[in-house]
Amino acid sequence: MTTMGEPGSAQREADDAVTELYAAHWQRLVRLAWLLLHDAGEAEEVVQDAFVALHAHWSGLRDPAAGAAYLRRAVLNGARSALRHRGVKERWAASVRGGPDDPGARTGPSAEESAVAGLSRQSILAALGRLPTRQREVLILRYYLDLGEAQIADALDISPGSVKTHASRGLAALRSGTEWT
Repeated sequence: MTTMGEPGSAQREADDAVTELYAAHWQRLVRLAWLLLHDAGEAEEVVQDAFVALHAHWSGLRDPAAGAAYLRRAVLNGARSALRHRGVKERWAASVRGGPDDPGARTGPSAEESAVAGLSRQSILAALGRLPTRQREVLILRYYLDLGEAQIADALDISPGSVKTHASRGLAALRSGTEWT
């Protein structure tokens, strides 16, 4: 029996496993979250929350080898939640602030946004941002994380056929965009 000051073997196992996963996946998961959120601080927070949740539920994980998949799904869900929260805040702010003619209302892109708007990377991100959420998620998981259809289906909790459909529609929408000509 362990005393209060000594962590048990299950605790050490969770610590070691999450430490390994952190070293191997932190940076890629932050980039994934950033691609979905476009906010570095928020992306790091979402990933941090995913690692904390994984550590807390490590003993309940049926397959410890599925830790990376658990983290991907947790980051996707966290990003979705952050985007929903952001939408609520923006709608509330718009209702308080009023119309575009009100003082302090944003009338256009910032100087920084204008300076980088012509860059290819920025146009790709803008085009991805115009896609429906599921199409954007599928394309980011496929082309950024290089996941297969089965892994994407698992991460998004959809069928592999839906992955194919969303990828096809997302690519078609990107191809028809004027910024690619």
